Order: sequence, then structure tokens, then C-alpha cells
Amino acid sequence: MNPFKQKREFLSALKELNTTEQLIICPECGQKLTKDQLSKNLYVCTCGHHYNVSAKYRLKTVLDPKSFREICGGLKGDNPLGFPEYEEKLTQQRKKTGLKEAVITGTGKIEGTKTVICVMDNRFMMGSMGMAVGEKITRACEYATKNKLPLIIFCASGGARMQEGILSLFQMAKTSAAVARHGEEGLLYISVLTHPTTGGVTASFASLGDIILAEPKALIGFAGPRVIEQTIGQSLPEGFQRSEYLMDHGFVDAIVPRSAMREKLGLLLKLHDRRGRK
Repeated sequence: MNPFKQKREFLSALKELNTTEQLIICPECGQKLTKDQLSKNLYVCTCGHHYNVSAKYRLKTVLDPKSFREICGGLKGDNPLGFPEYEEKLTQQRKKTGLKEAVITGTGKIEGTKTVICVMDNRFMMGSMGMAVGEKITRACEYATKNKLPLIIFCASGGARMQEGILSLFQMAKTSAAVARHGEEGLLYISVLTHPTTGGVTASFASLGDIILAEPKALIGFAGPRVIEQTIGQSLPEGFQRSEYLMDHGFVDAIVPRSAMREKLGLLLKLHDRRGRK
């Protein structure tokens, strides 16, 4: 048989199989799983690899059913600096993801305890933080402070949004100040670092949690490893900037698999709920 024809038939069959069964190949172990299999396991491979999930899916799996109430749902960014093609990019991202911005903020309950929760979604421009993202997180912090509620932020970001220039960098100070005011009132802030959490988000509110949790093997850092190696002229240790490495060096308090996240957050909220609210 013609080997080229055989190869074409194999690729055609593989494409059809991927289409009908929605096979997904794990980048860590190479195992082939269907989307249905992954969804039943919270999008975690049997080897432990955690796939990225949307903000809405995260809220659904962490919060008590029907407890979520959105804050600032209509707030969205524009093009303050007139950056070329940025408005078109925003329109495309909103159509593709169904989101107005790269973060969803609101209130909800976890195992009966009310909390303010922010969940970043890296499908929307890599979860980058522009003016709208910074404002939504700041307002959520202020709402939590005013109403004496704990705050949870699920971080997933490529950093500050370059199309908004210095205005995006301002959000680092603004969000950090809001988190600080929340802490001054003796209120709990839990930061959950997911893959990837980098750049200006890591250098601001993501690293300021009273308790910092992380998903397994999440990439967490400021600059990328290649940039660091070029700057210092040295090779980085294995696993550098992964959540396990950060926990070993005191930057993360606990690594929590997705299957245990809701229970862990529920326990932490109960332990720190001074009013014992249900």
C-alpha cells in the first residue's frame, strides 16, 4: 500500500475520531481523554494535570448552587490611549468568550459562608489587567470591606495589559491599596493562584493574600524564565516558578488540587468567620 496514502487515511481517521469523541491529549502524560471524561473530573487528567477552566465554570464548581450575585457586571474596558486595533480585539474577545472583561466579580456562599469572590479568566486576552479589570477588583474589595466580608480572588493572568500602557500599571497600586484597606479592618483575603499567574498581577494583589493557595504545577512568577536567565546569566533550577517550588520557598501556603478546593475554602472561611454566619 502506498505509505503516503496510508498516512493520509490515518490522519483522516484521527481527525474524525477527535471530532466525534472530542479527544484531548494531555500535554503532561500523553493520555487521550474525551471532553466528557475530563468534565466529570473537573478538567483534571488522571495524571494530575490541571487544564485551564473558564471563570464561570470555576464559580459553578466552587460556590453553593444559586448563591452567586454579580458585582459591576456591566463594567467593561475601552481604548483610553487609542491603541491601534485594540477596540476590534476587545470586540472579538467578547464575542469569543461571552465575557465583557477578563474577570468576574460578585458575592456567593461556600459551604454556607458568604464571601466576595473574583475569578480571572485567561481566555480573555490572557487574563491581562487593564483599567476595567483593576476597577472591578477594587470595587469588589471595597464592597467586601464595607460589608465586613471575606475576599477570595482566583488569579490567572499574563500581567498588565500592554494596550493600556501606564494606565494598566496604575491598577497594580490601586488593587493593592484596596486589599490593604480590607486587611486593616481585620478581614480575611484568600488568594488562589492558578496557571498561569504572572506579571503585574503576581506583583500586586495575587501575592498579598493572608492565605495564598495554588493549584498543582501552576506557573507563578513575574518575568518569564528565559528573560531571567538572560538577565542573570545563569540557568534556573528545575521546576522554578511552579507552585511546588514556591511552596518549598515560602511563597505559597498550600497546594490544593481542584477536587479539594471548595472544601478547603469552606473550611478556611468557617475558621475565620468571626460572626459564625451561615
